[in-house]
Amino acid sequence: MRQILLITLGTILVVSLIVFGFTFNQVNEERLDLSADLQYRTRLLADSLKESVEPSYNQNSTSTLQRIVDKFSDRERIVGLAVFNNRGVPLASSVDIPARVIENPDFVFSALDTGEAAGVFENIEGDSLYLFVSPFSENGSVAGALVVVQNAAYIDEALADIWERNALRLFLQIVVFSGAIVLLVRLVLYNILKRFADSIKSARRSKTSPTHFGGPFFLKPLASEIAKMHTSLYEARVAASEEARMRLEKLDSPWTEERLREFIKAHVKDRKIFVVSNREPYIHHKEKNVITYSVPASGMVTALEPIMKACGGMWIAHGSGNADRETADAEGKLAVPPDEPHYTLKRVFLTEREVKGHYVGFSNEALWPLCLMAHTRPIFRKEDWVEYRRVNGKFAETLLSEIRDVQQPIILIQDLHLSLLPKMIKENRPDAQIGLFWHIPWPSAESFSICPQRKEILLGMLGADVIGFHTQQYCNNFLDTIGKEIESKIDFEQFSVTRDEHQTFIKPFPISIAFSTEKAIPTVTAPDSKELEKFGVHTKLLGLGVDRLDYTKGILERFKGIEHFFLKYPSYREQFTFLQIAPVSRLEVLKYREYGEAVTAEADRINVAFGTRDWKPIILHKKYYNHEMLNKLYQLADLCLITSVHDGMNLVAKEFVAARFDEQGALILSNFAGASKDLKGALLVNPYSAEETAEAISAALNMSKTEQRRRMKLMRESVKNYNVYRWSAEFIKTVTNVE
Repeated sequence: MRQILLITLGTILVVSLIVFGFTFNQVNEERLDLSADLQYRTRLLADSLKESVEPSYNQNSTSTLQRIVDKFSDRERIVGLAVFNNRGVPLASSVDIPARVIENPDFVFSALDTGEAAGVFENIEGDSLYLFVSPFSENGSVAGALVVVQNAAYIDEALADIWERNALRLFLQIVVFSGAIVLLVRLVLYNILKRFADSIKSARRSKTSPTHFGGPFFLKPLASEIAKMHTSLYEARVAASEEARMRLEKLDSPWTEERLREFIKAHVKDRKIFVVSNREPYIHHKEKNVITYSVPASGMVTALEPIMKACGGMWIAHGSGNADRETADAEGKLAVPPDEPHYTLKRVFLTEREVKGHYVGFSNEALWPLCLMAHTRPIFRKEDWVEYRRVNGKFAETLLSEIRDVQQPIILIQDLHLSLLPKMIKENRPDAQIGLFWHIPWPSAESFSICPQRKEILLGMLGADVIGFHTQQYCNNFLDTIGKEIESKIDFEQFSVTRDEHQTFIKPFPISIAFSTEKAIPTVTAPDSKELEKFGVHTKLLGLGVDRLDYTKGILERFKGIEHFFLKYPSYREQFTFLQIAPVSRLEVLKYREYGEAVTAEADRINVAFGTRDWKPIILHKKYYNHEMLNKLYQLADLCLITSVHDGMNLVAKEFVAARFDEQGALILSNFAGASKDLKGALLVNPYSAEETAEAISAALNMSKTEQRRRMKLMRESVKNYNVYRWSAEFIKTVTNVE
């Protein structure tokens, strides 16, 4: 579209220049014609007037001369008349004749000296005039002169009219021309190019054998190349599929999207997979009648999106965007991702009351602080619990409707928002194989015992065939909680719970990301000042934090550590900048709003204490950035600082490691994040100790390149060997193997 616009503007510019040139030439010709015509008519007028003026002049009758001048001076276009003697002295003049003619008659003197009639165009007091002097003689010598002053403004008006008419004509031509281009592009070229784009997309995505790509004659060479490309892609897919199939039984081979797809074919076959979560992977927004979409800043979405792209199926989630209804069909379904669909998103729409009670209330003000030990007191309200159960029932109705005609569906339920759903589904569809993955920590039995609805939650979760946690410690805590609260049989060898003849397995599945196994060339090898200047960073050294604005992420504790670092190591002032990316989260919850204000206030306080006119120690951006931009920042940072006070896993740590193709940089990681169990090369800290954080920052900035490479290589191997494809394969395999 931009190219078409540039071509159109360029063409308009060229046409405008041509029109301007022709108009300029036309105006010059018209000026010459009108000027010549005025000169000719003025000369004729002067000659006729001299016949009346000469007799009176010869008789020295100035009164008669004045009457003649007054008589003829009121004719059309005549501004004034004057009669001069041979010395240039005015003998008679009309009332309206310009003063310049009487007071400074230089052109009259010239005519008297030469004895030749002459004229000159002048602009006098803003008026365009033609001054014409015609000498007359007596006895063979110049006796005097007659001056005629004509109004020449009509010449300028005529020329201006030409410019206006041609400008209007040019404007109409531009409108017509632009309209013709738009119609041509829309009706002809756009449709052709759209069909061709569809052909290219088909070649890229199709798993079928190559087909012929049509198109107009001038695109035949391109069509031929696309057909060849399609053939090559098809052959590559066949080879990759075969290689992935052969790798399935090799434990040491890397897990990729293709291998996961082959795994699904081999172990799941034609059975359908359903993912159920509160948060949706794509949110549509409408602003000023323009609909856009965004991907939420969520670790769950980061982990599950690659799985759904590889496996297909359906993702059922709450439709929270103000344009979600518009972009879905009557059943709330749409194909996603929007630019290249791989699976179906089914949206469940909730009322404001349901969102407030289920999501804001019980999920985020009760269960969230209960499970994450961040010293925030859980709030249990009966009305929130009622809405929580209602929403779980609403999701159950939606899911049961979708699996009505599906044999042995595989259902993967996500997180704390839907703890009652496994039992609701199992009671109605015993043949369904259900996995529940808990994306946050599970607290100790003593901590969980304060929840008034603990038994219903636990029984709801035990409706699943497999319950997955990030770490073995969380599994242990869950079994301890079951042993204390629910009458059941616990098998510590198999790590399972049996109740009412239904067995539920409790397993650790440390979630990960879609780590690339290809040896890639880093897009950035050194800090790019131009890239960093967009964020206000002008120093050589950069520290990075990427978190939702959540009190469990330890951002306030992090800032305390940075403050202590600058106090202890003042030489780093104006040399080191910490960039904190913190998109706002859960603004419906008062605690989150208060925390966001506290984070801003703390950053401002530290900046006032240490900053200068040209440098801030902490730059805070409360804005969401896509993965492409975050990857650039990961590659530019000297260190990534993660100080969660409690975290199930924290995928930002693994994203930072995956982005460092150069095997440089340092990761500072909280002891209380699940990722600390996997990433052995990180510098581990207690986020509650500002001194430990400060020392870790100093160690990271002074770490040798060799040590950075050793640690980063160790962490990258960990993420590569257990990426999200392996995580999903193990989770799905465990769920489907349950009898």
